[in-house]
Amino acid sequence: MLSRRVFGALVVGAAVAGSAAAHAQQNPGGASTGQTSTGRAFRIGALSSERSKKALLLALHDAAYDGGDKLTVEFRSIDEPEMLARFAAELVALKVDVIVASGTQAVRAAQQATQSIPIVMTGSSDPVGSGLVASLARPGGNTTGMSLFNPELSGKRLELLKEIVGEIPRVAVLWNPDDPPAGTALKETEIAARALGIAIQPFEIRRADDFDAAFAAALKDQPKAVVVLSAPVMSTNSRRIAAWALQNRLPAIFWPRDFPAAGGLMSYGPDFDSLVRRSVVFVDKILKGAKPADLPIEQPTKFDLVINLTTAKALGLTVPQTLLLRADEVIE
Repeated sequence: MLSRRVFGALVVGAAVAGSAAAHAQQNPGGASTGQTSTGRAFRIGALSSERSKKALLLALHDAAYDGGDKLTVEFRSIDEPEMLARFAAELVALKVDVIVASGTQAVRAAQQATQSIPIVMTGSSDPVGSGLVASLARPGGNTTGMSLFNPELSGKRLELLKEIVGEIPRVAVLWNPDDPPAGTALKETEIAARALGIAIQPFEIRRADDFDAAFAAALKDQPKAVVVLSAPVMSTNSRRIAAWALQNRLPAIFWPRDFPAAGGLMSYGPDFDSLVRRSVVFVDKILKGAKPADLPIEQPTKFDLVINLTTAKALGLTVPQTLLLRADEVIE
């Protein structure tokens, strides 16, 4: 029986990009899930959350063509960080053609497992500062993809929260100190808090088992709102955080859209599914023969504001009309 942390393999009915088969004929060695009339099938490894899994499969399907080739996707979960090294090693042992990794910790685990298999990031924060790549323009090594390095967004989220809530004497900040970019995001939040006259109290969450203790400690501190800093453990448990915040009548902000959809007050950040779709473009280029070292890392340029008006009303908050007009989506 497979562990619940291992998503297993799925076969997509067509390979990404029409020229993938041509690349396969040029590279006859390596992993294969069977031959087709136009060339070997491709195998992609993915270190991802359940959310990333769904988005990646959809993006691969949308990028597929009717050339007869098959694409096998081997999924391994990032929900338990202590398993990342093992899961990355499993993907390398399967001789996948590309590894798609979500988050800094997953990318690092993949890099430690292989220096030859191409790695595509679907949203690593500060890949340069974290030492994952040499630069955004020329990453070098075997890693490229999408970066989420926008630490200033942490301060912006605090400003948006204040715009709705008004006076906020104290804010709880949920963060994962094991996620390298989180330290930079926390500093940006602290800078914004000082400017706004807000006291913040960080609470560490490294893994799913830490939530209950962090929630209890945060409530003892009597915060008036919550800011969640980006990290895989937070994204995977965004619905859990939203439910806790709503139950305790705490206005809260995070970056994924599914946070307000689950009852959180609002989200502000790049569209996750767009990041995953863009990462498939990198996969496509690599299967065509491009080298990761030569593919510049890209960053999102559009950030969506989503507000849950029902939650705002439940919290007794009136959302300013000017903010509603700026919102990309309002949930009622």
